[in-house]
Amino acid sequence: MDNSIKLKKISELLGMKFFIPSYQRGYRWTEQQVKDLLNDINEFSQKLNQGGFYCLQPLVVKKREMEILKKIKDANTIKEVENLLKGEWEVIDGQQRITTIFIMLYYLNSGNDSYTIIYETRSGSSDFLLRIKELIREESYSDEQIKQTFKTIVKEDNKYDNIDFYYIFIAYCTIHNWFYAHKGVDKEKYKNLLLDNVQFIWYESVDEDPIKVFSRLNVGKISLTNAELIKALFLNRSNFKTADNNHLKLRQQEIASEWDNIEYSLQNDEFWLFLHKKDDYNRPTRIDFIFDIICEQNKLMLNNEILKNIGTDENKTFRYFYEYFKIDQMKFVLCWEKIKNYFQIFMEWYNDVLLYHYIGYLIEYDYTLSALTEEWDKSKGKKTFVDYVKSEVKKKIDMCPELDFQYKDDGSDKYKCKPILLFHNIQTVINQNLINQNNEKYRLGVFYKFPFHLYRRENWEVEHINSNTTNDEDDDNTQKEWLSNVYLGTDISIQEKIQKYFASDDENKKRVLFEEIKERIPDVESWTPDAKNRIWNYALLDSSTNHSYGNTIFSGKRRIIIGKDKGKKIAIPKLNNDNQLLLGKEIEAKSSFVPPCTKQIFMKYYSSVMSNSNYWTKDDAQGYLNDIRECIKKLES
Repeated sequence: MDNSIKLKKISELLGMKFFIPSYQRGYRWTEQQVKDLLNDINEFSQKLNQGGFYCLQPLVVKKREMEILKKIKDANTIKEVENLLKGEWEVIDGQQRITTIFIMLYYLNSGNDSYTIIYETRSGSSDFLLRIKELIREESYSDEQIKQTFKTIVKEDNKYDNIDFYYIFIAYCTIHNWFYAHKGVDKEKYKNLLLDNVQFIWYESVDEDPIKVFSRLNVGKISLTNAELIKALFLNRSNFKTADNNHLKLRQQEIASEWDNIEYSLQNDEFWLFLHKKDDYNRPTRIDFIFDIICEQNKLMLNNEILKNIGTDENKTFRYFYEYFKIDQMKFVLCWEKIKNYFQIFMEWYNDVLLYHYIGYLIEYDYTLSALTEEWDKSKGKKTFVDYVKSEVKKKIDMCPELDFQYKDDGSDKYKCKPILLFHNIQTVINQNLINQNNEKYRLGVFYKFPFHLYRRENWEVEHINSNTTNDEDDDNTQKEWLSNVYLGTDISIQEKIQKYFASDDENKKRVLFEEIKERIPDVESWTPDAKNRIWNYALLDSSTNHSYGNTIFSGKRRIIIGKDKGKKIAIPKLNNDNQLLLGKEIEAKSSFVPPCTKQIFMKYYSSVMSNSNYWTKDDAQGYLNDIRECIKKLES
C-alpha cells in the first residue's frame, strides 16, 4: 500500500475515531488562533455564493489496527457498524486543528453526532466539554471570569487540573465569546457551513513510522509542502492500470527517482538563481515552482466550477492537480511527462551559451518562466527562440536613455542605465565564449557563465568611475596612494622627494613636498560635471565595495576592487627603508563578486594604450563606450 491523499469534508469525519498518541504535546491553541479560524470561516461564508470551499491544512493520519470483526459483532446498531468500518486513525499531524473543529462542533450542538477524539495521555475530554457546557451561560466571559470558572471545575474534580484541559476550556470560551459578539451569525447555518464547506487535506501515511513522520513535520515546523502532497497524488496506485504488483512498484520507483533527480538539480544554487530573480524562495522543496507554472498556464482550461474549488491560498496548486486528476485519472502520465519536459527545457537553456545569458538577463527584468516556456513551445526551432529572446533584450536596452545621455549630476537617475551596464557584462561573457568555441584548442569544455547566483545575492549599485565629487588629494592616505602610483614612472629627483614625503612626520613639510611633486608632474585632464554624468563614467559595484572606497582616486578604487576579488583587504603601497616600493599588506577579508566589465575598467582594458594609472581619462572612457556600442550591435546580428 502507498501513501494516499484526498480532500475530506468535516461531515465525512463524523462517526470516525481519532487517536492522539503520547509522542505529541497536548492541545495548545491560543485565543487568537481560535479567533482567526472563526473569522476566516465567517469571511468565507460571505463569499459562499461564489462556490468553492474553505481548505484546512493537511491532516496526516495512519490507520490503526483493531479487532474490527469482534467490535462489529458486539455493535448494537447499524450506525455503530458503519462508524466501526470507518476505522480508527492515529493523528500524526493536525491535532490542534482537528481538536479545535471538534470543540466548535460541540459548542454548536453537534457533540453527539461528531467524531471521537481519544488522547493516550488524557481521558475524559468529552465529559469535560459537557461540564463546560453546563457552566457557561449566555453572556460574554472576561479573562478573569474564565480563570475563576476553570478553578471551579478543577475544585469539583481535580482530574481536570491539567494544562491541556485549560487550553480546551480557553478555546471553548473563545468560541462562546465570538458568537456572543457576532449575534448576527446564525449558529445553525455556521454549523452546516462547517460540516459541508470546510475540508481537510487528508493525507494517509502507510507503512511509515508515525513518530519519524511526526518529528519531520514538527521539528522546526516544516509542514507538508505542495510538492509532497502532489507527489502522493502521482504515486497513488490507482493511477497505474496494472494488476502486476512488481510492475507497479517499478513504475512508482521510476517516477520517484526522476522526481528526486529534478529536486537535486534544482537545489544547485547556480542553476536555481539562473531561473529566479532573487534568493527569497522559502519552500523546503524547489520542484514546486514547476507545478506552479503548469497550474497558472492550465487554469484557463478548467471550467468555472472547478476553478472555484482551487482557491488562491498556498495549497492552490495541490488542489489544481487534485481536481485535474479527478477529471481523468490517467492524465497523470501526460502530466508527469510535461513536468519532465519543463525541467529538460530549463536544463537546455542553462547549458546553452546564448540562452543562459539572455534568459538570465530577462528574468532579472521580470520576465516569467511561464511566458518564456510558452514562447519556446510556439517557436519553430531553437534559432527562432534565440532570435526572440535577443529581440526582447534589445527592447529592454532601447527603453534606456541614449548612450550619450547626460544624467543628473546628483546621481539620482543614474540607475536608468543599469540595464545597459548589466547587459554589457553579459554580452562580454558571451563574446568570450563564442571566441573560445571557434578556437580548435579551447573549443571543448570552456563555457564561462556570468554568475547570476552571485550577482543576485548582492545589492548592486551604479557608481561613478571617476568620482562625481572633486578629490583635491588633500588627505594623507590619498596623497600616499597617488605618490605610490607615480613613483616608478618619474625621474630620480622626483623619486627622492617622494622618499622624503614617506619618511617625514612633519605635516607642513609633507604638504610642501606634495605640492612641489604635483608641479613637476603634468596635470591630468579635467572632467566637467556633464562628462562625469554619462554612461562612460559608470560601472556596476556591490554596495559594500561602493561604500568602502568612497571618494578615493581611481588607483585607490582599483586597489580596493582587486582586494574584494581576492578576498583580501590591501593596504596602501608604501616605500621601505631602502626606498623600494612595497605592495600594500594583504589581510583576509570578505570577498565580493566583481562583474567582468568592472574589473576590465580598472585594468584599463578598454584603452588602446596605457595612460595615467592614477586616473580614468577621457580616452579610457571613450574606449569603454565604444565597447558598449559594439556589444549592443551583437543583438542585431
